[in-house]
Amino acid sequence: MARIVVLGGTGYAGGNIVAVAAARGHQVLSYSRNLPQTSVAGVDYRTGDITDDALITAAVEGADVVVSALSPRGALEGVGVLRAVETKIADTAKEAGVRFGVIGGAGSLLVAEGGPALAETDSFPADYKAEADEMASVLEDLRASDAALDWFFVSPAASFGAWVPGEATGTYRIGGDVLLVDADGNSNISGADLADAVVTEIEQPRHVRARFTVAY
Repeated sequence: MARIVVLGGTGYAGGNIVAVAAARGHQVLSYSRNLPQTSVAGVDYRTGDITDDALITAAVEGADVVVSALSPRGALEGVGVLRAVETKIADTAKEAGVRFGVIGGAGSLLVAEGGPALAETDSFPADYKAEADEMASVLEDLRASDAALDWFFVSPAASFGAWVPGEATGTYRIGGDVLLVDADGNSNISGADLADAVVTEIEQPRHVRARFTVAY
C-alpha cells in the first residue's frame, strides 16, 4: 500500500485517480480548493490554496507519491502560473525523496515521429492552445530537472474529459511521445482507464523521468 497524494483530487482526472487508488487499497489524500459533492470512501479530503508553499510542504510530507492533476485554469490561469507551482512541488518532492507525477494534456504529443506537436497543427482548438503551451512548459522543466527528482508525466488521449467520460474497460495502450490513434484515426481514453494506468505506474514504475501516453 502506498500513500498517494493527489493535488486537484476533486477534478475530472484527479477524481478518477483518487477513486481507483482507494479501490486498490492505497492510502489516498486529496487536496483541492473545495470538497467534492460526492466523496470516495476512505479518502482523506483537504482543502487549501495550492499556491501556498505551506500547503505544498504539508502535501508532500509523508507521501510516497504526489500526483498533480492541476489545470492552468481559474486561479492557475496565465502564462507561467501553473508552471511555477509545479516547479515548487517538484523541488519539494525532490528534497523529500518523493516520486512526482503530473497529469498533462495531449497537446504536446507528436502527431508522428519527428513532429509536429498536436497543439501546433491546424486542427487543434485555438481556445486550448495556451493551456497546451503551459503544460508543455511543465514537461520541459521536468525533463531539465535534477536527476535526483523521480518524476513521470502522463498525456491522455486527444479526446479526454468530463464531456466524454467513457467506461472502465481495463484495456488500453501505453505509448511514449507520439499520439496514439485507433484504426479510424480517433484518440480516446476514459477517465477510469487513464486512472488505472496512473495507479498501475505508481504500483509498478516503468516510466522513470519520462512521459507516457494512454489511449485505446
